[in-house]
Amino acid sequence: MPRRNLLLALGSSLGAFFSGAASADAASKAQDPAWQLGEADWKKRLSPAAYKVLRQEGTERPFSSPLNGEKRPGTFVCAGCALPLFSSKAKYESGTGWPSFWQPLPKGIATKLDFKLIVPRTEYHCSRCGGHQGHVFDDGPKPSGKRYCNNGVALSFKPG
Repeated sequence: MPRRNLLLALGSSLGAFFSGAASADAASKAQDPAWQLGEADWKKRLSPAAYKVLRQEGTERPFSSPLNGEKRPGTFVCAGCALPLFSSKAKYESGTGWPSFWQPLPKGIATKLDFKLIVPRTEYHCSRCGGHQGHVFDDGPKPSGKRYCNNGVALSFKPG
């Protein structure tokens, strides 16, 4: 792995650890009233790991998601509500340890500023249920130059 990518992965992991990601603020409010569920309902729908990321803005360990190696044609959808977020055509290997994409699908995500690491970052979440997905950075490939760095546990993959 290139040194730059190793440092990015290490820095993100340490940042998540020291920022108290396990007890972070709740996810963004659902834009769709049908998905404004209570904590107990979300806990019934999601695995503990998915709940921590999607509803508590946690971060999974890098290189822990099977979706890192997913290369089939298809769509990556929100693990909370199944809204399509990314096409497999926009996925690329960033070397950071998280599934990465250079472009989201239209109307799939919404963003907000995140100051958990003191330096502002752009967080993105599912535009329907508000579930935390990851952060977007300006070090991705062309044509967008963006890296949408996603928690794998916040996604499901639909082949096709």
